[in-house]
Amino acid sequence: MTGQADRHTARWRAYLRDCDALVGFVEPMQVCGRVTRVAGLVMECVGLRLAVGSACTVPLPSGARVEAEVVGFDGDRLFLMPQSDVEGIVPGTRVYPVEASVPRPGSVPHPRRRPSDRARHLPVGDKLLGRVVDGAGRPLDGLGPLGSDEVAPINARPVNPLDRAPITETLDVGVRAINSMLTVGRGQRLGLFAGTGVGKSVLLGMIARYTTADVIVVGLIGERGREVKEFIEQILGPEGRARSAVVAAPADSPPLMRLQGAAYATAIAEHFRDQGKNVMLIMDSLTRYAMAQREIALAIGEPPATKGYPPSVFAKLPVLVERAGNGLEGGGSITAFYTVLSEGDDQQDPIADAARGILDGHIVLNRHLAEAGHYPAIDIEQSISRAMHTITSHEHQMKARRLKQLYSRYERSRDLISVGAYASGSDPVLDQAITLHDKIESFLCQEIHENTGMQQSLAQLTSLFD
Repeated sequence: MTGQADRHTARWRAYLRDCDALVGFVEPMQVCGRVTRVAGLVMECVGLRLAVGSACTVPLPSGARVEAEVVGFDGDRLFLMPQSDVEGIVPGTRVYPVEASVPRPGSVPHPRRRPSDRARHLPVGDKLLGRVVDGAGRPLDGLGPLGSDEVAPINARPVNPLDRAPITETLDVGVRAINSMLTVGRGQRLGLFAGTGVGKSVLLGMIARYTTADVIVVGLIGERGREVKEFIEQILGPEGRARSAVVAAPADSPPLMRLQGAAYATAIAEHFRDQGKNVMLIMDSLTRYAMAQREIALAIGEPPATKGYPPSVFAKLPVLVERAGNGLEGGGSITAFYTVLSEGDDQQDPIADAARGILDGHIVLNRHLAEAGHYPAIDIEQSISRAMHTITSHEHQMKARRLKQLYSRYERSRDLISVGAYASGSDPVLDQAITLHDKIESFLCQEIHENTGMQQSLAQLTSLFD
């Protein structure tokens, strides 16, 4: 009886210590600032001392509220970026800080020590599967409230690179050209580089439907509203949507919502990874994310650098991308596909160039292939998977390299062949490329409703040379 009483007393003491610690989270009075200026996308506020990234709310005379975030400061003036339209705000409107929710007794009593815990918390968990939400976690699908009690900060702490599990396993994405020629590793981060209208959304939908990942998280950032609905209902389909969580921040959303949507989609993927699941994160597109940051940075006075992009854009890209990847040893993983828009099909676009340097591979879609009816329009000459050599067999690598050599040799001599200027027997490698060209073209093409698994892809690759 004495031991049981001691344990009971110890639990009560621990509970009271937690309650005592939680008292420190309560402000003795509610502080507020006031709006002094609204110019373009930015509001200026005085009277508050808040860290960059803190959330605020601005009540309007109509009873509505405008959510905003601190994106910078100058002296005692805070620069706020609203999440919605600023119509209705008048000079002197009050601005209230939004504190992180007070933790329950028994939880870790140190949420104020980390900036990520003071950032905005949004719903995560299994209740988001099959749902479509915006960048603030509000349902867009008309299916009612999410009903999720789990929340997480949208800006989590990065994983120590030395603690990450290495990429050792392949991930089947159901696309023959990728499985065989650009094999994806579980926990790899790849870029899908393409101009407009060459089939990147369709390819993403195929990957989402046919992948063997446990959970799919889709971030539709800066896309047209029509494309959002089309991707969800037609390209993703009921089968893919059932195990997917979709975060949509279309082009008409404020730039802060587009930034937050990308961070929120990553936070959802991190939550499932921490549960030990293998997650497929699809972000469409990384370029719109960079454009949103450019709008914010220019609005608060940051000088432009490369092609109008301020330096903060190139600092934020790796911060977002590095959150994906493998977790701790024995844990889950996030395999990420980020689409990168190449303006005018220019592969030297600054965002495309920066993305190539921070991703683990890139898949380039070629407009000429798309115009010729070659789908998916993957240019295997310009594409590469940097993890392929560590996760595939030597035999697989040699066959993929051989196919690439034959494809490249044919493309370089296409004009000679088409006008009949090439004499058979002059180049044995080119002779084989001409003989196998139709088979190679058929191998690299795939219908949208065709699912080709990893083993089937390798068998078909082998059969090309038999």
